[in-house]
Amino acid sequence: MSIDYAVASLNVGKPQPLKANAKEVMSGFNKQATEEQLYLSATQLQGDGQGDTVHHGGADKAVCVYCFKHYPFWEEKLGLTFKPGAFGENVTLHDLTEEEVRIGDIFKWGEAVVQVSQPRQPCYKIAAFHGVPELTVYVEQTGYTGFYLRVLEPGTVSQKDCLTLLEQAPQGITVAYANYIKYRSKTDKEGLERVLAVEALSDSWRSSLTKRLEKLG
Repeated sequence: MSIDYAVASLNVGKPQPLKANAKEVMSGFNKQATEEQLYLSATQLQGDGQGDTVHHGGADKAVCVYCFKHYPFWEEKLGLTFKPGAFGENVTLHDLTEEEVRIGDIFKWGEAVVQVSQPRQPCYKIAAFHGVPELTVYVEQTGYTGFYLRVLEPGTVSQKDCLTLLEQAPQGITVAYANYIKYRSKTDKEGLERVLAVEALSDSWRSSLTKRLEKLG
């Protein structure tokens, strides 16, 4: 039986200047909600863009997803008010947390078919955008990172289209577990091997975790 996950907000934005660490950089972090139908290509949503195409975007990181369930936690912790898209995500889901979603899960979204490729790895821009220097570390520590989707079949999508689970990854490696291995249990060889065994894992995470495993010997 398929499971539908409703989209609270669909958010896109082109790169804009952002002051970070006493310098100005380009960032696509400032996204705005839209109810329009957008074309999702193999690498990104129509109307979206990245300021740093080396570390953001591309085939393995075409769509960034974040769960709205985390918003109350952040608002209470930081004393700020957030609207959907505040964590730079393209898709704000009502449900589906890092504890539930697996790397390799496949979803139907509108006309498109997408697959979970890796946890979202927070960079310094999330802290700079909100003016909270510790926020990048907080996101890593909590595991409330969000995750990325790759596009298996391009097509038109909208906020009204649910993400419908078509296929659950058999290895059972959740985004939360991958985050735990990367940030909290860095010398766990067995854990590293379990994450690396997931064929759907993104190239960048595979490279990073392989290097760590090799150093452990």
